[in-house]
Amino acid sequence: MNKIYALLGFDPSKHLVKTEVLAGLTTFMTMSYILAVNPLILSAAGMDRGAVFSATVISAAVATLVMAFYAKMPFALAPGMGLNAFFAYTLVLMMGYSWQEALAAVFVEGVIFILLTVLKIRRALVAAIPENLRYALSVGIGLFIAYIGLKNGGIIVGDKSTLTVIGAWTPASMLAIAGTLLGVILTYMKVKGALFFTIMATTVVGIPMGITQLPEGFTAFSMPISIEPIALHMDFHRFLELDPDYYVVVFTMLFMDLFDTLGTMIGAMESSGMIGKDGRIPDLSKAMMADAIGTSIGAMCGTSTTTTYVESAAGITEGGRTGLTSLTVAILFILSLFMAPLFLVIPAAATTSALLLVGTMMIIPVRRISFDDITELLPSFLTIIIIPLSSSISEGIVLGLLSYVLVKVLTGSARKLSLSMYFLSALFLLKYLSDYLQK
Repeated sequence: MNKIYALLGFDPSKHLVKTEVLAGLTTFMTMSYILAVNPLILSAAGMDRGAVFSATVISAAVATLVMAFYAKMPFALAPGMGLNAFFAYTLVLMMGYSWQEALAAVFVEGVIFILLTVLKIRRALVAAIPENLRYALSVGIGLFIAYIGLKNGGIIVGDKSTLTVIGAWTPASMLAIAGTLLGVILTYMKVKGALFFTIMATTVVGIPMGITQLPEGFTAFSMPISIEPIALHMDFHRFLELDPDYYVVVFTMLFMDLFDTLGTMIGAMESSGMIGKDGRIPDLSKAMMADAIGTSIGAMCGTSTTTTYVESAAGITEGGRTGLTSLTVAILFILSLFMAPLFLVIPAAATTSALLLVGTMMIIPVRRISFDDITELLPSFLTIIIIPLSSSISEGIVLGLLSYVLVKVLTGSARKLSLSMYFLSALFLLKYLSDYLQK
């Protein structure tokens, strides 16, 4: 047992097994909503919902195991919110890529992430995006996720004259509203697994309302669903054809994954005093490698980008400090493979609460944006507003970065821009030029 403890970075003289296991259970309960939400979102891209459930579980378990034994850190990983919306709604439904092509982009992004981690180039890439735009990106994605949640619940619907309007009062919309209120109450009361319990409760309430459809002979447990319909179905022809738009997609996903991972780790470890006095994060490279490996394996299984979850902070707050916490999460994910029927009957309206509350929490970084400097505020605002209005995270990043460079140059602050900023701007301008010439 001591050898296993050593592999997990667990020191019996400093840590308690009970504390680490309870921390892992807390983290799992707070992030387990992804098992209901991810299959629903990716099924909108035409993917088999049951197979996506299994792919979600497998990618989360494998990536979290790598985090446990290689990085020895208390972080859990799974297909990320925002990144899955980008995959389904932007790449497939809006830009017209097939889900097989989108999976190839995820895989390539993961491989690049691995190489950048090995070559220790990630710090230069992080520096390429201004700090305020990183905060704005989180806020914009939060609004986008909340928008998806409101549409799933029928609270807002499409309208030709005003884009969206408040939807009619239907059983589904009332269930979505009630679920959101329950989620707010449980979250306020700091109930562990508040989002998970809210989804389960609204699903049960939806049965007599006719919203939750139970198949004949329903059972909550079953043998794992095969991932064969989506596993290893990556289509690389866009990449081999040197499609410029496709390269921008890969690049965008890389940065989203990179910043999401770094932001999660820094935020969770800063609040718990796990960052060294010199400001350095111990074993950051190993943690980033676990994230990169998880992304590549997830793409092979058939799911969107796997990333470190901010809900890991819940387990760290409960005292999780070692790989034993993340090992506990991985084991719980593996056990959930046998509960696919329970997660797959969850209706879209029942996920509104999770999407809306996750979106709400993602706008918190808005208070860190520099409101006193218009050259920082305008690009940040454009990033935030373009993402939900265009239903495209990539467009928000591109226009935010281009406007940032432009206003800095026009106001005499060009020297503050790095060469990488100019390089990215030139790359994005070529993208728009390519779009114009194709039309």
